[in-house]
Amino acid sequence: MTLDKKDKMIVERLQRDGRISMSDLAQEVNLSDTPCLRRVKKLEQAGVIEGYQATLSRQAFNLNVLVYAFVRLSANSDKLADQFEQTVANLDQVLECSVVTGAYDYLLKIIAEDLENYESFVKKSLGRIDYIATIESTVVLKQTFSRNVLPIKV
Repeated sequence: MTLDKKDKMIVERLQRDGRISMSDLAQEVNLSDTPCLRRVKKLEQAGVIEGYQATLSRQAFNLNVLVYAFVRLSANSDKLADQFEQTVANLDQVLECSVVTGAYDYLLKIIAEDLENYESFVKKSLGRIDYIATIESTVVLKQTFSRNVLPIKV
């Protein structure tokens, strides 16, 4: 789907505030309500807008430790990769899973209450995956910022 200037204005505004009313959004992008709503629905159906969510404070839920874990599988095969990806997708503490280049196969973003909780997660969940050869963890000491807003040029 090719996005025109109005589409880009809509998605840029929605990613900053997904709860904006349709009439306020329409006014900001200089459209009437119905055409604006049609564009939003079209963007949703095309997969440009993947969903809406609330951004929560980790600390409010006592999830104080953020860890990036580099994982190397014991063998490079499509079967093991698919199996690994399906397995970690079912682990609630894994927030992100990315295939990477270099010495490791995956980079996982993991959340935990504390270091003891993370250690338990590694031993009881991640460490039980028998085709993992190596896990190297990096604990985030301080997160200075985190963005989930894409830099859209309108």
